[in-house]
Amino acid sequence: MSRLRQTAKYILDNLGIAITQNQRYDKYTRQVIESAVTENSNCIDVGCHKGEILDIMLKYAPKGKHFCFEPIPYLFKDLEAKYSGKAKFYNLALSDSEDVLSFNWVKNAPAYSGLRRRKYDVANPDIEEIKVDVKRLDDLIPPDVKIDLIKIDVEGAEFGVIKGAEQTLKRCKPVMVFECGLGASEFYGTNPAELYNFITQKCGLNISLLTEYASRKKLSETNFVAVYTQNKDYAFVAFP
Repeated sequence: MSRLRQTAKYILDNLGIAITQNQRYDKYTRQVIESAVTENSNCIDVGCHKGEILDIMLKYAPKGKHFCFEPIPYLFKDLEAKYSGKAKFYNLALSDSEDVLSFNWVKNAPAYSGLRRRKYDVANPDIEEIKVDVKRLDDLIPPDVKIDLIKIDVEGAEFGVIKGAEQTLKRCKPVMVFECGLGASEFYGTNPAELYNFITQKCGLNISLLTEYASRKKLSETNFVAVYTQNKDYAFVAFP
């Protein structure tokens, strides 16, 4: 799921095969989606990329409405062609205001693309600046549609997306899988304590590590900030 993911190897429990942290987190994301939605649930995929997480949403919520956001033009066109009639796609980026901004398309590693340049775990990134529309999620989701699950993977711009979704989060209290970690989020000026309090105090949600969501183990503000500042993890779940 992540564009922040490291390339270190992990051993999948009980199977004895090497997998990347990327694949490990995909496994946990699948479990979150499976437990959080029904066949009629409505979902949002912010940073849809090639549709890997959308596939999971469609599997477990085949009768729901799905809203997907992907600013890279060729990926957006591929998604529209591949998932025609199965989801609504927007060729834009999300934040907490409406604008037209420069977007850094990393052509040889598109998963690292974003509104701001960040630390790249790829040699010689080939970056082209393109213009993209930027909007607020609250302005795009109909107020009569209840959202059950949101996934956000936007290379450090998570807090802006979340602030632009404040009313949706307050109204729907969805499960939200999101990333926030060093190597990307600090390039957007993210303050982890402010992010924690926005989600918990303003939006009324709890936060856990993605890997601990199954037990609903809540993070305190102190623990969330420590995870961020000590670079222990970057994948989280907000939940009612």
